[in-house]
Amino acid sequence: MQNNNKWTEELEMLSNIISEMPLEKSVKWGAEVFTYNGKNVVSYGGFKNYFTIWFYNGVFLKDKYKVLVNAQEGKTKSLRQWRFTSKDEINENKIFEYIKEAIEIEKKGLKIQPEKFKPLPVPELLMNELKKDKSLKANFEKLTPGKQKEYIVYINEAKQEATKLSRLGKIKPMILQGVGLNDKYK
Repeated sequence: MQNNNKWTEELEMLSNIISEMPLEKSVKWGAEVFTYNGKNVVSYGGFKNYFTIWFYNGVFLKDKYKVLVNAQEGKTKSLRQWRFTSKDEINENKIFEYIKEAIEIEKKGLKIQPEKFKPLPVPELLMNELKKDKSLKANFEKLTPGKQKEYIVYINEAKQEATKLSRLGKIKPMILQGVGLNDKYK
């Protein structure tokens, strides 16, 4: 993600602007994240073709200057980016306006409600293992629907049978421990 060497001066400019706001600075996911009352508000970073400031609840911003984009259409629900390709595009006053509005959004507690969970069918390979191993089946059933889905998607995303088998071998001990596939990132 971050291509900081290319945008060093520009990212420093964004950091200085954001630092003037009444936000707490922390490091999450390898990036500076600015929070208000413990809630993620804004961050910034450099990529190959642009540098950006992003708003975690940007979907609620009025976007007065029509500068925000959805980084991953169809996947990203709340986060919105303001992309730049030159330091000349940085307008401190406009950025302040957006950050002030983003803080107000956090004060109001606005959030997108998660979509209702739709259970996925268990892949045949995993289903066969669950039938063979009663302990594995019992532990899988104890997992939250979200954690079950992580494992189902992990197996389904593999294209080759060898990869599916390798992944199955990796997840069996995790299921027996009662942990989710992505717990270490939470």
